[in-house]
Amino acid sequence: MRKLDRAFYDRDAQLVARDLLGRYLVHRVGGLERVGRIVEVEAYLGPHDLAAHSSKGLTPRTRVMFGAPGHAYVYLIYGMHHCVNVVTEAEGRASAVLLRALEPVSHLEGRTQGPGLLCKAMGLDLRHNGADLLGDDLYVAEALPMPPLRIVRRPRIGVDYAGHWARRLLRFYIRDNRWVSKP
Repeated sequence: MRKLDRAFYDRDAQLVARDLLGRYLVHRVGGLERVGRIVEVEAYLGPHDLAAHSSKGLTPRTRVMFGAPGHAYVYLIYGMHHCVNVVTEAEGRASAVLLRALEPVSHLEGRTQGPGLLCKAMGLDLRHNGADLLGDDLYVAEALPMPPLRIVRRPRIGVDYAGHWARRLLRFYIRDNRWVSKP
């Protein structure tokens, strides 16, 4: 497997979202390499996207989103579930891609369908917020050659508060993959 480079992340969030599908999230922890194939994602397009955390501006919580591409933005939702995003686009754009579901590959325990379950299975929490995805412990990789994928576009999940942004087709997943959280 080959680790993705910074240029991969330094692009439009929608392009990165689609291109993350089929790649592998790798987390080395405790002598094990936890690996899952990314099968579902959501794009968040920056401060103008009312569903994005960055729509509230630069805060201590969103600082990572406003930073350089290729870093992990991890946050806690409902005080109990961690969610991991991949920061995209140039510094200051505050765009990201939420990882929603993984197909287990190695050393993953429990369900991986849904962002909170994904983080739990991968062992990711707030300690990983800001992690450089070009590092050795947490990264995204691809196995070459990449097979062609049939990708489905749907509205994002759980963002009804965001008005017309809730209806935008910014959730992407691999068609007929049984690990997708919500077809």
